[in-house]
Amino acid sequence: MRVLQINSTCGAGSTGKITVDIYKALEDQGDECLIAFGRGKSPSTVNFYKIGSELSVKLHGFLSRITDRQGFYSLLPTKRLIKQIEKFDPDIIHLHNTHGYYLNLSVLFEYLSKANKPVVWTLHDCWAFTGHCAYFSFAGCDRWKNGCHNCPQKKAYPTSLLADNSRLNYKSKKSLFKSVKKLNLVTPSYWLEGMVKQSFLADYPVNTIYNGIDLNVFKPTYGNFKKEYGLEDKKIILGVANVWEERKGLKDFYRLDQIISKDYKIVLVGLSEKQKSALPESIVGITRTESVKQLAEIYTAADVYFNASVEETMGLTTVEAMACGTPVVVYNATAVGEVVDQKSGIVVEAGNVSAVYDAILDMSLSSEDCIKRAEDFEKNKQYKLYLALYDSLV
Repeated sequence: MRVLQINSTCGAGSTGKITVDIYKALEDQGDECLIAFGRGKSPSTVNFYKIGSELSVKLHGFLSRITDRQGFYSLLPTKRLIKQIEKFDPDIIHLHNTHGYYLNLSVLFEYLSKANKPVVWTLHDCWAFTGHCAYFSFAGCDRWKNGCHNCPQKKAYPTSLLADNSRLNYKSKKSLFKSVKKLNLVTPSYWLEGMVKQSFLADYPVNTIYNGIDLNVFKPTYGNFKKEYGLEDKKIILGVANVWEERKGLKDFYRLDQIISKDYKIVLVGLSEKQKSALPESIVGITRTESVKQLAEIYTAADVYFNASVEETMGLTTVEAMACGTPVVVYNATAVGEVVDQKSGIVVEAGNVSAVYDAILDMSLSSEDCIKRAEDFEKNKQYKLYLALYDSLV
């Protein structure tokens, strides 16, 4: 079996790591895989094709900021990609993030509709069925159900500084995406599956396959984190994010900091330098770490992990914390609470910081139960589901 994966990145970021993990799972069973990607670099250990250049990505991004037509530039890079696809001649084409300023949707989907090959599309966010945004819950917008217009999130990713073409984008996406007959959708949560079934993609089959983690990396890992930061006598409330956007709940950590006792200390990981410098002295801020071992040590050192996000299609950091034996508190928003059970976490009303603190004070969940729950998301289990899906389509 020959599988082509297309994603914005390869080996970097959450979706880029997923593409490489799927590649390795295919390789282990003797199949061939090619990863086509548009941004950054690829690990030398995989067979890859770079779509366009960093310059073409920047040009696409610049034009998108003016016209609000992300996904409708990069014409020549996408035509060259089509030639590469024809040369590789895959049995399965697996799409991941098709946004990211590197693809021309018209060229790609016109090819997919004519090629008549099975297409698997993992929707890592909601962008595929909206006229602009990747997430809409925080904004309370439901225009995507019937046709986007007058976008309230024009300046959210993918940012448009001038035009609002959400109506045209919606119509273009709907026409292009629905032209592919052999399309099979995958979502990383049942919440997102439910959203898809309310969208213009509702007629296509949808499978929920959770994102997986490496339990050889995320496991109880003991280090000197508490000593290094002078927290030996403190109970740690931890928050982690790749990017601390507003929807990730940074302000709720500020509110929580105002009501916790001196026995507790909030630690936030993944902050920008600007965010870190703006923190109150009572909160410990750490910029993004590329060391997963160090991150596992921080998870393990924490007494509780608080996911304050109100907009997630899964929330993988929650699972990472549980795998390190740390119980969690999460909000009942989108898919955030979907990954925990009663033995590994407590779900509270979104935005109710007092309830979060009460849950922390009443926390009596065991590390063993947290680890056991995390085992449900072991990456090899998840990728076997992808392989089984491929087999069912060829």
